[in-house]
Amino acid sequence: MDRTEVDRVTGQSKRIVVIGAGIMGASLAYHLARKGAKVTVVDAEGIASGVTSRSFAWINTSFSESDPIAQLRGAAIEAYRQLETELPGLTVRWTGALSYSEMSNAVPSTASNPPLANKLSRSQIQDLEPNLKRPPESASYAPAEGALDPVAATHALIAGAQALGASMLTRTPVLGLAIQHAKVTGVETAMDIIEADIVVVAAGTGITKLTDKLEVSLPIEASPALLIRYKTQPDLVRTLISSPAMEVRQTAQGTLLAAEDYLDDTLENQPAAIALRTAKAIQNELHGVTSIEPEWAGVGLRPMPADGIPIIGYLPKVGGVYVCAVHPGVTLAAIVGRLASEEIIDGEVCSTLGPCRPDRFFPR
Repeated sequence: MDRTEVDRVTGQSKRIVVIGAGIMGASLAYHLARKGAKVTVVDAEGIASGVTSRSFAWINTSFSESDPIAQLRGAAIEAYRQLETELPGLTVRWTGALSYSEMSNAVPSTASNPPLANKLSRSQIQDLEPNLKRPPESASYAPAEGALDPVAATHALIAGAQALGASMLTRTPVLGLAIQHAKVTGVETAMDIIEADIVVVAAGTGITKLTDKLEVSLPIEASPALLIRYKTQPDLVRTLISSPAMEVRQTAQGTLLAAEDYLDDTLENQPAAIALRTAKAIQNELHGVTSIEPEWAGVGLRPMPADGIPIIGYLPKVGGVYVCAVHPGVTLAAIVGRLASEEIIDGEVCSTLGPCRPDRFFPR
């Protein structure tokens, strides 16, 4: 009996409902189903309909030595490479990421650089990104990093879970959790109650609505960020570029994606207006941009814990409710899905997830 077969045998008796069909919920569903659990995924809308569809989707493993989740970030790339071998529909463009700061002759300190990052000279930068009009004197290049289509990846994970017996319920808002004797017994929807031994809450900014009803309030804020898609010339950008002027990458199909900070809701800072300003900045930075037309611009609301550290683990006070509130969600989805499924099915406490426990907000 191989490892996968063993996992499926150990998980067969557990009925698990995953709330949320973004990339985090999809990864959890796939990994739990792979370990044999009877998984049902429910979402108020559809697959990847929330912040996942508005993610820049940079698999960025940068961290400082003092980062409490450095070990988790460091395992993200390997986890995605493993998923690529398991799910043909999930592909990552491992282009590497080129980063530089305001000072053209300065690169961030080694402690904050991505693992295995290289310091490149101006000529090396020009070889890597020949369309940069004003390449800096030096930059940091992380060749192991990349990006993916988060919507396609989420669909691939859900399809992988379904192939292993999982069920997917879209357009199914969750009204609350059924609790008996301080233990979850199911998920309440408008239609009925879905019985469950364990409920995994991966509903992004919607998590607090459910946990508040359990009187276990979690400090999760909705952190807005802007994503813009442009129609422009192909092969403008080879890597992922993060600079003071722009944060851009180009898909295999030629779509240029840009990430921008959300400023406010004034007229001049509406997504469409920022998209036009960003287009001008891109034209100023890159050769060969003969035309650049915004196709779409929108704000995504990321679930941001108050202390900036993901919230992953069982809630106190009520049994069987496992929460995953993670930023950056796309970067960490693969590794969190794997480690959380091992905790839930095997009952083994994962030390890598130690800093992420919900208990830290509920001192005894």
